[in-house]
Amino acid sequence: MVLTWLLDNTQYAAIVSSLFILSALYFRPKWSHELLQYPPGPKGVPLFGNALLVPKEDPWIVYTEWARVYGDVVYARLFKQNMIIVNSEDVAQELFVQRSRNYSDRTVWPITEPVGLGFSTARLPYGPRWRLHRQIYNRVLHAGVATGYQPMQLAKARRLLLNLLETPDHYHPCLQKYSASVVLSIAYGWEVSDQDDPLINRIASTMALVSKTVSHMNALFLTTFPFLLYMPMWMPGSSLRRNVEISREYIGKMTDEPFEYVIKNLKDGKMGQSMVSDFLRKLDRENAGPELLLAIKEASATAFGAGTDTTSATLLNFILAMVLYPRVQAKAQQEIDAVIGSERLPNFTDRPSLPYVEAVLRETLRWHPVAPLGISHAALDDDTYRGYFIPKGMTLVPNVWAMTRNETKYPNASDFIPERFIDTSGRLNTDTVDFIWGFGRRICAGRHVADTSLWAGIVSILATFKLLPAQGADGEDVVFEPQWINGLTSHPVLFPCRIISRAPRMNTETLTQLIRSSTVDET
Repeated sequence: MVLTWLLDNTQYAAIVSSLFILSALYFRPKWSHELLQYPPGPKGVPLFGNALLVPKEDPWIVYTEWARVYGDVVYARLFKQNMIIVNSEDVAQELFVQRSRNYSDRTVWPITEPVGLGFSTARLPYGPRWRLHRQIYNRVLHAGVATGYQPMQLAKARRLLLNLLETPDHYHPCLQKYSASVVLSIAYGWEVSDQDDPLINRIASTMALVSKTVSHMNALFLTTFPFLLYMPMWMPGSSLRRNVEISREYIGKMTDEPFEYVIKNLKDGKMGQSMVSDFLRKLDRENAGPELLLAIKEASATAFGAGTDTTSATLLNFILAMVLYPRVQAKAQQEIDAVIGSERLPNFTDRPSLPYVEAVLRETLRWHPVAPLGISHAALDDDTYRGYFIPKGMTLVPNVWAMTRNETKYPNASDFIPERFIDTSGRLNTDTVDFIWGFGRRICAGRHVADTSLWAGIVSILATFKLLPAQGADGEDVVFEPQWINGLTSHPVLFPCRIISRAPRMNTETLTQLIRSSTVDET
């Protein structure tokens, strides 16, 4: 619980003890008044509001429980932060899509700038700087352009197969490398080395630390006590401040290194096409100012960080699901064998003929969304919804987890059941999980590229490998309870599994030959 979390940190306990009475006097009149006009929600206490009811880990589960009591729109205050939790896909569509003019802003969290994420497109306030970023993305990531990346994505998915064959116990780094290599190629023209790539190592360590530091509860707590970000390093309990400092350093290097790589190669005449190089050439021709140059750097860094982390986390969920649900894996592989056979690997022309594989992808996105609370929106102006008052600046949290747990739409929602996306004739139905990508004007700009990266990775792995539980010394399957690490994204704690080839006596040479012959057939 939050109380335990607070007491585990020396500076938090001291601050809470000293400020409790004064804060109670400050918060109570305002809090009582707001409850009369905001949507219904759980009763809180001075200073903490409802924070004592919310665990540090998995807060979306408690928010979903509140929805069963108070409805699809719930008011809460965690510490100083007033927020409205949106627990319904229909409500999210009404507010964030149909009223997108008013709900496309972002909440400004005190931790964002100090940790080095102030440039992130996803976190920018709604305004000219954000629009400039979106214009850049629209040039290189819209649906029509995204199809042009598919041969590259397929080639990297097949490189992933070789990596998994050679180092199956290191499946997580293999997935990270695949995810990052696609985004690096599109954004910077950076080709990942077969050995340890410095940029891949940097993104892995950076996102692990940043995800832990910029958690939902940290952001909320620091809204009330932002001075904790500036407390002396020597004070007991200053670990958050240290993590913030290190995160900012890591993010700075992750942002600068690939951008400088492009600039250097352009000067040397060695740079091909990429998102950054194409825009830099455009800058030279049009003599554009530093504002656009900075936007290119920021937008490409956002794509690199966000695209890598979310794609690898989703693929990790996919592997976990296949280990836990062998029936689903077998059914998907039967479909692949029936449509494609074993003489070649799947490609994008096969996608329409593999509805069950498509359903597996949709169910992976739904089963355990990598961003269970999405990214908070903020109201630009006062508004009224269902008779409830939503003031200017109010934080609105899209509880994506609750949307994926809608038992009316997704019966037995905790189970992995791709058949929920298949109709009685065996075709894909019209149900989608598009809300996973966000809403309205703030929907993920890279969703088309991410979708094809996920499909290429999933279908390639299913065609090539069996994903099985690990075995103990006694030859019995290792039983484990899945757990997830939560921060900026939610991904499974590494779990014991076996990744073995479906083909007898498959080795690097035979898999390489299969990849080559498949590539020749496609051309």
